[in-house]
Amino acid sequence: MILKNIGIIGAGTMGAGIAQVAATAGCTVKIYDTKTDALETSKADLERIMDRLVEKGRIDSEEKERIQNNIKYVNTLKELKDSDMTIEAIVENLDVKKNVFSTLEKFVSDDCILASNTSSLSIASIASSLEKPERCIGIHFFNPAPLMKLVEVIPAIQTSIEVLNTSVKTIKDWGKTVAVAKDTPGFIVNRVARPFYGEALRIYEEGIADFATIDWTMKNFGGFKMGPFELMDFIGNDVNYTVTETVFKAFYYDPRYKPSFTQKRFAEAGYLGRKSGRGYYNYSKNAVKAEPNFREELNVEVLVFERILVMLINEAADALFWGIASAEDIDNAMTKGVNYPQGLLAWANEKGVDWCVEKMDELYNEYHEDRYRCSPLLRKMRKQGSKFDV
Repeated sequence: MILKNIGIIGAGTMGAGIAQVAATAGCTVKIYDTKTDALETSKADLERIMDRLVEKGRIDSEEKERIQNNIKYVNTLKELKDSDMTIEAIVENLDVKKNVFSTLEKFVSDDCILASNTSSLSIASIASSLEKPERCIGIHFFNPAPLMKLVEVIPAIQTSIEVLNTSVKTIKDWGKTVAVAKDTPGFIVNRVARPFYGEALRIYEEGIADFATIDWTMKNFGGFKMGPFELMDFIGNDVNYTVTETVFKAFYYDPRYKPSFTQKRFAEAGYLGRKSGRGYYNYSKNAVKAEPNFREELNVEVLVFERILVMLINEAADALFWGIASAEDIDNAMTKGVNYPQGLLAWANEKGVDWCVEKMDELYNEYHEDRYRCSPLLRKMRKQGSKFDV
C-alpha cells in the first residue's frame, strides 16, 4: 500500500516539521489545528525555512513551490477524511490523544493508519480508544524532524503486521532511518538516554564535579556534541524533568530512573535553560562563561566519563535483554536520534564486556543501590566471552 495523503494533527514545531518531511517526499499533506493563528504561524515558518534552503542552495525555487503546494492548512478534523495516514503531534496527554483519535476515526476510511508521535505514552492505551485498534501505531520523530534521521516506529500489541510493515516502508521512503521498538516506557532513546542526565546530576550532587567540568569531560573525553547540562538547558529543565518523572513512574519506581532533586528545584525556580535565560548556566548577555574546575586529588575527567558511559552501556544492554529493539536499532537510535558519537553496544565491544561488568560491580559495591545493578545480558556475555552483534 502506497500512502500519498497524509494528515497531521497539530501545527506546532513537531507537526509542521513532519509535514515538511512528508511534503518533500511527494505526499499531499493537510495540517489540522483548532487554532487559526497556529496554522498561520506554521505557514509563515515554512515559508521562512524554504527561503533559507533556497539561499543555501539546498533546493531551487521550483522545489520550494512544489513542497509548499503539497501542504494545506485546515481547522476541522473532517478535512482529514481522505487521509491514508494521520500522525498526531499534540500535547503529551493520554486522554487528549485518545479523544482526538476516537473522534477522527469517525471521518477517515477503514484503511487509514492512525499514528501518534508520542515520545513515551502507551500506544496500546491510545489504540484502545479506537473501534479498529489494529490500525494504531507509534511513529516518533525527533526534533527538528526535517534534520534528524531517526524515527522510532512502535507497534502496540493490537497493531496489525500490515500496518507495521506499511508504516516502516513509508517512513523509509521519506528518507528516514527506522528503529522498531517495543511499546514500553520511553521506547528506545528516552529510556536508554536517562543515565546521560541522571548520572551526571548524581555526580554533581555527590560533589565530585560541577556542571562545567562534567560537560567538558563528556565532550572532550567522550566526543559528545553537548554535555548533559548543556543539553538539559537546551531541551528545557521542565521538559526533561517531566520525561524522567514519567519514565520513573512507568517503570514502577525503578531506582535506575529516579529523578533528581537538583533538576526539580531548578525547574521550580524557573531556571529552565536557554528559553528562560538561565538554567544550569546563565545565558544573559553579560554572563561570565563557566569554566571547568579540575580537582588535583581526583582524576575527575576519567571518573566522570567512565561512570556515565558504563551506565549508558548498561541501559542499552538491558534494553536488548528485554527485547525492546534489536542491537542494530538500539545503536542506530542513539547515533541518529540523539547524535551520540557511536552506538553504545559498539562502545561496549570497544571497551570490553569484562570492563563493563567490572565497572558496574564497582559502583554497586560502593553504593549498594539497585540503581547500579549490572544487566544480566552483560554477565551472560562475559561468561560466554561474546560481543554484541552490531
